[in-house]
Amino acid sequence: MKGFLEEFRTFAVKGNVVDMAIGIVVGSAFTAIVSSVVKDLFSPLIGLITGGMNFSNLFVVLKSGATPAPYLTLEQAQQAGAVTLNYGNFINSTISFIIIAFVAFIIVRAVNRLRTLHDTPAPVAEKVPATKSCPYCLTQLPLAASRCPACTSHLDAETP
Repeated sequence: MKGFLEEFRTFAVKGNVVDMAIGIVVGSAFTAIVSSVVKDLFSPLIGLITGGMNFSNLFVVLKSGATPAPYLTLEQAQQAGAVTLNYGNFINSTISFIIIAFVAFIIVRAVNRLRTLHDTPAPVAEKVPATKSCPYCLTQLPLAASRCPACTSHLDAETP
């Protein structure tokens, strides 16, 4: 039993498990933000554009229930026990998915831009050459050389 508890403790405090737990908590908070943006910002705009149309009441009655059709709302059809094809709920779910995906894209894009602004690399200093060429034979020499070992020419101190 002691070995089992020790093994569990080792598993529970591993970095991967802790990272996963933090990811789940942050993911939950992110879900709340995206849901709020969809519900509180985009859904009212879509309702305004569509004239307040409620897609959830779009359905086709496949088989009438105890009370004969027509049913004005999906709720009436379900209470009557009718078998319905609820394509309006599918439309709502599809619109919600598109909005959520769009909002998530905008948020991730903004975070990535902030990250790239923050992580701009420091300017790279120009490299100073460590060697120079002999002007006579073009042999590469150390900068401090005053005579070329290949052609034995005297080099000026100003020779690059």
